[in-house]
Amino acid sequence: MVVMWGVVGALLYLAVWRDFEPLLLLPIAFGALLANLPTEGVINPPTADAAGGLYYYISQGVHLELFPPIIFLGVGALTDFGPLIANPRTLLLGGAAQAGVLVTYLGAVAIGFTPEQAASIGIIGGADGPTSIFLTNKLAPDLLAAVAVAAYSYMALVPLIQPPIMRALTTEEERRIRMRQLRKVTRLEKVIFAVVVTVACILLVPAVSALIGMLMLGNLLRESGVTERLSKAAQNEVINVVTIFLGTSVGITMTGERFLQAETLAILALGVVAFAVSTAAGVLMAKLMNLVSREKINPLIGSAGVSAVPMAARVSQVEGQRADAQNFLLMHAMGPNVAGVIGTAVAAGYFLAMLR
Repeated sequence: MVVMWGVVGALLYLAVWRDFEPLLLLPIAFGALLANLPTEGVINPPTADAAGGLYYYISQGVHLELFPPIIFLGVGALTDFGPLIANPRTLLLGGAAQAGVLVTYLGAVAIGFTPEQAASIGIIGGADGPTSIFLTNKLAPDLLAAVAVAAYSYMALVPLIQPPIMRALTTEEERRIRMRQLRKVTRLEKVIFAVVVTVACILLVPAVSALIGMLMLGNLLRESGVTERLSKAAQNEVINVVTIFLGTSVGITMTGERFLQAETLAILALGVVAFAVSTAAGVLMAKLMNLVSREKINPLIGSAGVSAVPMAARVSQVEGQRADAQNFLLMHAMGPNVAGVIGTAVAAGYFLAMLR
């Protein structure tokens, strides 16, 4: 219990003083604190004589797989898919970044994790917290706390993890490549895109229908132009309330006997590998595309194929401006960034179809 208080302190430090994913890490940390205190009426299950504790019921939103899809509703309402529609070839960069998921899955199996556990660890490489929680809850619920903490911690560390890899794999000349300004995408295109992606993804991987459906519903509320109140609610009140409950529900699972295991350290180590490989694969895919394309892509935007929206896109922008202060890559990087969200959900659906 005392050791877990130290873990809670470390998470609070990262969230409050280092500003690393505070919206999730702070609720997770406080939930972990409650889990490692002798509480009453918080996490106890119901008995014949008494109702269950507060978080016995709230955490059903995780167990019943309600919270991650609702988070996706808010993500869809917050996200502009226009850059991806304007430059659809960046979908390949989002797909390439899923290499970290596959490599980490194979590595986890090789060191002794079951395929179900390995899939839950590998999906960390997609840099998508709700998808990581969604998949882990289905395949390896015993790893939920460690996977969630790793996923959100490394999402917060994207500005530290990615730049050295991006610089190592690109030349100064490549980092200075300027891309043509994106065309304006019409409302009709955005509405059609949301509907087509919903149909295509659900036909391909029906196991993640809830995630894809809610993501595109949120985006449709945003782009239709006729549901502004609903879009704002999804972007603010809905996602904020569910984020509090999701974070604390994950933290509640972080009891000492479950979290203080050797496999937790292995998951944290594999999470770094997953992020690194995903970043490298996106950059290398962009370089490969440049070999066969007349219109060059700045390889820095390939790193945004991980679905840490919009942080990974901002990292591409920052690195690009270090090489050329007048180079603006943010909107170009948003294409692979949002493609990564879809790609990670598809990868999760594949694991569910294969392993469940």
